[in-house]
Amino acid sequence: MAKRQENNYFVMLRELVGFSVSAAQKLQMCLNEFDPDRLPAQLDEMHEIEHTADLANHGLVDKLVKEFITPIEREDIAALAAQLDNITDEVEDVLLRVYMFNVRTLRPEMSRFVELIVRCTTLLAEVMDEFENFRRSRTIKDKIIEINDLEEQGDRLYREAIRSLYAGDATVEEKLIWTELFDCCERCCDACEHTSESVENVIMNNT
Repeated sequence: MAKRQENNYFVMLRELVGFSVSAAQKLQMCLNEFDPDRLPAQLDEMHEIEHTADLANHGLVDKLVKEFITPIEREDIAALAAQLDNITDEVEDVLLRVYMFNVRTLRPEMSRFVELIVRCTTLLAEVMDEFENFRRSRTIKDKIIEINDLEEQGDRLYREAIRSLYAGDATVEEKLIWTELFDCCERCCDACEHTSESVENVIMNNT
């Protein structure tokens, strides 16, 4: 008789996306109440979220290696876990670069970007909530499409932000710094869309 599945990987994936949401919310809080002098302490708090997410990801992989039966392909579970962990890494990277570049004043587009990141991660968490019952879910595909729409909004915001940056009177140094920061923000949205597309591919391969 085959050994029964011992672990609920859908629950573990929901835990991982929860760290992405927490990181995005932490980023939003830090930048909405921006105080450069508080960044070192805030970075420690953000890194604690990222480190805990890493540990959860490693724990999932360790269990997956030993699992006899999995609800979907083990490669798909491992890939989704890695992608979710990457989202948390990308969000942390935004705050880290604000600190590294010694940013003292935020450009207005930054709050709009961070709001999009929070919305993307929150919606992705809703997708993962539905994932375990994807064959019966009436909303998961609509949520995946909505994440795609948010990513397109991020692309438009990126173009507008870069154009405004280079059309204004920013110094060369400011242009380099903010181009990199806007790139980081866009990567957060891209990572969410990439993960939602991976979920969609799993659904297509299992229905």
